[in-house]
Amino acid sequence: MGIKCNKKPVITVVAVIWCIFQLYIGFFGVLAPMEQRPIHVAFALILTYLTKPISKKLDSEKLYIDQIIAVILSVVFAVYMYTHAMELSLNIGMYTQFEVILAAIVLILVIEACRRLTGVGLIAIGIVFLIYAYVGPYMPDAIRHPGASLTKIFTFSALTTESIFGTCIDCCVTFIFLFVLYAKLLEKTGGGQVFIDVACSLVGHVRGGPAKVAVVASGLFGSISGSAVANVVGTGTFTIPLMKRTGYRAEFAGAVEAVASSGGQFMPPIMGASAFLIAEIVGIPYWTVAACAAVPAILYYLAVFFMVDFEAGKTGLTGMNKAELPRTRDVLKKGWPSLVSPVVLIVLLAGLQWSPAKSAVWSIAIAFVICMLHKDTRMKPKQIIETMTEGAVGALETTVACAAVGIVVGSITLTGLALKLSSLLITASGGNLVILMVLTMIACVIMGMGLPTVACYVVLASMVAPALIKMDVVPIAAHLFIFYFGIISAITPPVALASMVGAGIAKADFVKCSLQALKLGLSAFILPFMFVMNPALILQGNVLEVLQCIFTATVGILSMSITLEGFFLEKLPVWQRVIFGVAAITLIIPETITDIIGLAIFIVAVLLQVATRKKKKAALA
Repeated sequence: MGIKCNKKPVITVVAVIWCIFQLYIGFFGVLAPMEQRPIHVAFALILTYLTKPISKKLDSEKLYIDQIIAVILSVVFAVYMYTHAMELSLNIGMYTQFEVILAAIVLILVIEACRRLTGVGLIAIGIVFLIYAYVGPYMPDAIRHPGASLTKIFTFSALTTESIFGTCIDCCVTFIFLFVLYAKLLEKTGGGQVFIDVACSLVGHVRGGPAKVAVVASGLFGSISGSAVANVVGTGTFTIPLMKRTGYRAEFAGAVEAVASSGGQFMPPIMGASAFLIAEIVGIPYWTVAACAAVPAILYYLAVFFMVDFEAGKTGLTGMNKAELPRTRDVLKKGWPSLVSPVVLIVLLAGLQWSPAKSAVWSIAIAFVICMLHKDTRMKPKQIIETMTEGAVGALETTVACAAVGIVVGSITLTGLALKLSSLLITASGGNLVILMVLTMIACVIMGMGLPTVACYVVLASMVAPALIKMDVVPIAAHLFIFYFGIISAITPPVALASMVGAGIAKADFVKCSLQALKLGLSAFILPFMFVMNPALILQGNVLEVLQCIFTATVGILSMSITLEGFFLEKLPVWQRVIFGVAAITLIIPETITDIIGLAIFIVAVLLQVATRKKKKAALA
């Protein structure tokens, strides 16, 4: 039986204190890992248990006894670990009975919080790995290990920096939370609308303008938001009805928004904060990750751009009335306060090469100061508190998921499974890289259907990436490969969460919308294979190799888009689509001879299309 009470003030206070703590850490960074990480997780657990009852059927406005107990235990473990951080760091393996019990409690709190926020998918994986750590001696030879006692499992998981409080949570503490807060501040001060207005002013008037607005706006905002579903909701509520009003089919409108929103997560410079996590795990500078990810991301959006243009040409759709659209100059004049901080962020990260945390806090500070100085965006104290509260609540899923992923990573470290799994995957593929990539792709898409992007990437980076690297794949290519496929699960049936939300806003059939999204996003399934087989696509090579690869990949993506849409200058007969399809396939294969053949076939196909158009015009004359 719950207690009917107003939890909002408590939630607000906790959220605001959490934001202040994170900003303090971002500015000064003075706490030791085993001090700041448990505090960060405790804040997330407290807010999770305050906002999420044990069952969705229960009244979320009531406060239940299990929530009260969980909040108290979260406070207890954070206080204890903060006050005993030095002892816990120095006395690894020498724990008191109380500390063992505390570790078990932390483990349970994290698992249950993850269940309440993300469902059973991630916790099921975590529990399987915990069981595996315990029953190691009884496993088949290929994955057998000596096993660990329950005490060892509990303490390793919750009292060291190898598991729950490991790299994943460290990334949350130092920069992911700050970028979530920054995205919320940008949204609250009208940044999302400014991105849409900029896109409208640039491409709204051209053929297929509304769909191109969705592609540009979602790519811009999606890079910051870091969530495909949130991005669909944020920009889709404007772009999807706009596309429908100008003649696009409902399922096509929903699919365009889903695909464009999903791609934002691999669009530099921010990549939904995932770029920083990849840099941390691979051990390379952030800007190297952003530079490597740039060309595939641009090619992805080019493919979507081509396809919405060809769809508009095929169905006779025009752009919006230019007189009704905002002028770029006017948009920039009015919306400059929302655009200054993203530019500053890029300069700090790329130009000055500041750390992600320092760049994020200064971008937040600059965005806040500018919005307060500008009368149209000035926030009242109530709005500031709301922004901080929504930012903290928005960070819950990622934070708790990262803590739960830490359990998986810790179990892999404890048991040495990564090396065993790499050997198994290589054996299963028969030493064939293409087969290994296909197996990896399937694993990534399946995992991505049930996990948040960050959680999916970290799990797969621990389990699968080593196998690709053992097969001489460039490390950054291996990690971007699994990152891509973890993301595009958002548009891959049967789950396809981004497509589901897009279909809901468009009032379209989900199956039709998700299949259309799969078609529009097909390049995302091809590009990872391309940059693994030819790393020049991610700038790993000399200038000539890189330029050749980018050029042929662009023509290949264009040819693929023409094939899928059946339109270029005119509607294509089947035989011409086949020719463009052959050109696309040969251009995608990373060999100079196939590039030459593919370019020749593409030129022939274009000339045939020009001849068809001339013949049609002559017949109408």
